[in-house]
Amino acid sequence: MRIAVLGAGPGGYTAAIRAAQLGAEVIVIEDREVGGTCLNQGCIPTKTIIASAELLSKIKDSEDFGIELHGEAVPNLAKIIDRKNKTVSTLVKGIRSLFKNRSIRIIEGKGVLGSSREIEVTKRDGSTENINADAIIIATGSRPAEIGALPFDGSNILSSADALTLTEIPKSMVIIGAGVIGCEFACIFRALGTEVTIVEMQQRAVMTEDAEISEVLERELKKKKIKLVFNAAVEKAEISNDGVNLRLTDGKELMASKVLVSIGRALNTDGLGLDEIGVKRGPRGEITTDGKMQTNVPGIYAVGDITGRMLLAHKASAEGIVAACSITGSEAAMDYDIMPAAIFTSPEIASVGLREHEAAAKGTKTRIGRFPFRALGKAHAIGEIAGLVKIIADEATDLILGAHIIGPHASDMIHEAAAAMKAGMTAKELSHMIHAHPTLAEGIMEAAEDLHGISIHLPGK
Repeated sequence: MRIAVLGAGPGGYTAAIRAAQLGAEVIVIEDREVGGTCLNQGCIPTKTIIASAELLSKIKDSEDFGIELHGEAVPNLAKIIDRKNKTVSTLVKGIRSLFKNRSIRIIEGKGVLGSSREIEVTKRDGSTENINADAIIIATGSRPAEIGALPFDGSNILSSADALTLTEIPKSMVIIGAGVIGCEFACIFRALGTEVTIVEMQQRAVMTEDAEISEVLERELKKKKIKLVFNAAVEKAEISNDGVNLRLTDGKELMASKVLVSIGRALNTDGLGLDEIGVKRGPRGEITTDGKMQTNVPGIYAVGDITGRMLLAHKASAEGIVAACSITGSEAAMDYDIMPAAIFTSPEIASVGLREHEAAAKGTKTRIGRFPFRALGKAHAIGEIAGLVKIIADEATDLILGAHIIGPHASDMIHEAAAAMKAGMTAKELSHMIHAHPTLAEGIMEAAEDLHGISIHLPGK
């Protein structure tokens, strides 16, 4: 069996490797670089830069830990970006090595569907090749979305990809959008010394998260002297020698050396020949699929951002595995109910399952347990006491419906809650699981205890 994969991001390359493991002959078509946005312009680059920003912040706070620093710690963005590039290059080589190990052929070029069994590839050298396959997996990902008033120019008005190539720290920056990407970059550049203002048309930051989590994040952003402007959008932008002058819909005017537009992602589903062969798309251009990732056209599968669901790299990878298994006859289906997610702001945010308002919208009666990081000995020991753990459970069954964390290492901690949900544990069962002391994970145990009013380290209700 031959499988062709269009796109080598987290969804595509994972699908390719799993299909090869299952005995298929696999060809991957990629017009940029293996690893997709996540590895080259998203998850990995930003987290590498965040590591530098966090280290700088730690150094500046070193006296709080009894460490005297004789001299000033100065960030060198060019060197930070160089380290980021080396990290990306290492991981790209790793994926290419995995392809070689599994005898996966990669064709560097742009592919367009000629039929449900054929992809026409225009290679980088201008030559063309037609690839025939028994099944096709589309995994072309997404790109930064633009707004009319602020077209990207790569110099003054930046996309998230542009921001990862800067070699000088901007004196000031206005970030349009207080979502995941906007808030992560706000924390990065503020730590490096940039004056940062975030403009958001909604009423709070990270609207996709639980409202209590947003509240804590906004408080911590303000502590970092990041300015927040809500319920406003950009009406007009003018570029001058001094930077970019913005006029907002609420009448305010802002000036900054750089403007970063982070309003979300646009799906890469145009120009693929989808309409010509009858692949059904939704209102945003998303490709609709069933639980096995198959489209309405037999033999055509789609995974990752282009399906229009959560734009998460690990979600794309899981879908890629399901698609490869479905094609090769292995039993597999997607489960979106237990999908952990993380936001690498400072402090980190992580979540799994339902938010409180989502549970209420379903008409489910819930119990909620909370535990603040400032009540944890380990949080005090490492000097990071901001944040909380929140657990939502069904009042009738005590089954865990969702967990939400904002605080240090939230991205790692959330998987305990996800595992508990996957195993069908109740909140009481989770609270009875002994946790090592002193650890941050004790906050999960205590939040589960608080759900039943028996937290040891909280005042009685």
